[in-house]
Amino acid sequence: MRIRTLLALVLLALVASCATAPRQTRNICAVFDQRDGLFTNWQRAAERTEKKYGVPVPILMATMYTESGFQPNARPPRTKLFGFIPWTRPSTAYGYSQALDGTWDHYQSATGNWAARRTNFADAIDFIGWYHSQNSQMTGIPLNDAYRLYLAYYSGPKGYMRGDWQSNPQLQKTAQRFANMAATYQQQLQGCN
Repeated sequence: MRIRTLLALVLLALVASCATAPRQTRNICAVFDQRDGLFTNWQRAAERTEKKYGVPVPILMATMYTESGFQPNARPPRTKLFGFIPWTRPSTAYGYSQALDGTWDHYQSATGNWAARRTNFADAIDFIGWYHSQNSQMTGIPLNDAYRLYLAYYSGPKGYMRGDWQSNPQLQKTAQRFANMAATYQQQLQGCN
């Protein structure tokens, strides 16, 4: 009986640790150290995605940091009706990658990964790599150009090519912070064990 209880507690602790964001998110080595488990190995998943799509690990991880702060159930905040009644959300963005419903459906269809979930790190990082790769092919943005990749990630490839981002100074600031985080992650990654 005690062994069952102990196993149940260990399993519960494993599941709980997967459902929360890492405590230290501004250091890629710390993020990977915090998620270096038997079932959940973020570094291995990120490296697998880099190999598959050609998007550097620091850009993949900076995307997730910027979009969700590594929160698996992240959603945009609800709008307020009459300034105080919680109302609808401004978009269907959800999960680690903040992928919209339609874009996620397209990813599942294009990759055949029908079981993929936006709340699963490995699935979400694969989506991010796939989407950056698609945007690169459609727009000609190099896969190591963090600033422009983020603009296309946020605006979509058509919005990026139309230049929608040019009239959005807040998006440009966010893209610059994103590029800075990707550069920081790149520098840190070289010193990870």
